[in-house]
Amino acid sequence: MKAGKIIVGILSGLIAIVAMGLIVGGIALSWAYGTQRDANGFLTSPDYGLATSGYALVSGDVDLASHPGDWWPSGLADVSFDVQSNQGNDVFVGIGPSDDVDAYLGTVARSEVTRLGVRGSDVSYRQLDGGAPAAPPGDETFWVASSAGAGMQRLTWDVDQGSWSVVVMNADGSASVDIDLEAGVRISILLGVAIAMIIGGLLVGAAATFALVWATRPAKAAQPETAAEAAAMAAAPITPAHAGPYPVTLEGAIDPAVSRGMWLIKWFLAIPHYIVLAFLWVAFVLLSIVAFFSILFTGRYPRGIFDFNVGVLRWGWRVGFYTFSAAATDAYPPFSLEETDYPAHFDVAYPEQLSRGLVLVKWWLLAIPHYIIVGIFTSGLVWWTTSLGGGGRVLEFGGGLIGLLTLIAVIMLLFTGRYPKGIFDLLMGLNRWTFRVAAYASLMRDEYPPFRLDLGGRESVEGVSPTAGGEPTEAPPPAP
Repeated sequence: MKAGKIIVGILSGLIAIVAMGLIVGGIALSWAYGTQRDANGFLTSPDYGLATSGYALVSGDVDLASHPGDWWPSGLADVSFDVQSNQGNDVFVGIGPSDDVDAYLGTVARSEVTRLGVRGSDVSYRQLDGGAPAAPPGDETFWVASSAGAGMQRLTWDVDQGSWSVVVMNADGSASVDIDLEAGVRISILLGVAIAMIIGGLLVGAAATFALVWATRPAKAAQPETAAEAAAMAAAPITPAHAGPYPVTLEGAIDPAVSRGMWLIKWFLAIPHYIVLAFLWVAFVLLSIVAFFSILFTGRYPRGIFDFNVGVLRWGWRVGFYTFSAAATDAYPPFSLEETDYPAHFDVAYPEQLSRGLVLVKWWLLAIPHYIIVGIFTSGLVWWTTSLGGGGRVLEFGGGLIGLLTLIAVIMLLFTGRYPKGIFDLLMGLNRWTFRVAAYASLMRDEYPPFRLDLGGRESVEGVSPTAGGEPTEAPPPAP
């Protein structure tokens, strides 16, 4: 790729992320607008239980375009507060200018609510010492909105610019306030904003998709110059992805000379690969988002992106085969996205056409059963937690069936000098299942991954059966 196309490709990937954020945000706002509003159209908070032994519960200062020259659109939003005493007292709730509230409560014992979490019990306070108020709150005239009385009290306020504080007290100004509070907000343009975000995200995503398709369009493949080169290209070292039982091919062959103890340091030797793969996986995710839009609008997975993403999966499989997804070879993995003569191979058959509808659901909804199973294969059996200085959990990581079986295999290798054939066949089946799901969830194929373990080092092909050593043997003819 030329420098200009590389720059366009990078910028298009970043723009595609913005587009996805707009779409997801618009969908979330639309869902909230349709399902989370009360009868008066307010989006409501959890029901918080608030209490203080002092005389008032007060919010911190809420600044809304309070500086000179700041603009605040009239009628943009309304807020509501539903307050009820848990002691049967008459309750007061009011909103006033922060300066006036501070002057009224400056010497009063009170609790400032510093945080309201996502649960009703998730509340934090800052206690402020003092005495009793000079007068009940209802006697003050600075409130811009207030409500007082027995039972549930609702305050509704058309939000205006300024610096404001919310105060809840017993109506007679006495100590010990214990209330339930539910807050709400009503934004008149919420639905319009949601629709605009979705439409804008689709348009921006479409532009990014077409730009990236142009940037990643592959050059015409070079043709072999001699008969020998043509024969070498035809003698593919792996089973073609379209020839196996599923159009994703994952193969591997045990190294007969694999070392007894080399696996003890492979994690260290593979660090350079882990660093490179970290960047490759970021690019993989970005390009998959672009591919999503391309499939949605055109029904095609851009070939340049497809080849890159398959190369990232291929690279990851080679490193896993070397380390702790199989540990079946001591040959150091090449730093390459292309297919090589390494003893671990991966390929996905390129789809000429993909479903525009499936792309919306296959990577999350349809793949959920496989995610559960693959989670057990990769990280769902054992979890470790580490901490530093008794300060609580700082790192948590897990191991699955693949890691456990690999550990058993290398321990047996350490003591016997032989890599157990049966465990290798099973590991290949587990990894094959995992990578089929990865290719499906990455939008590369529409065919649903099968719920089966295809054991052995080689993919099974018509007339050929896989063997543990990775070499195919002719299957026996059927009985007459």
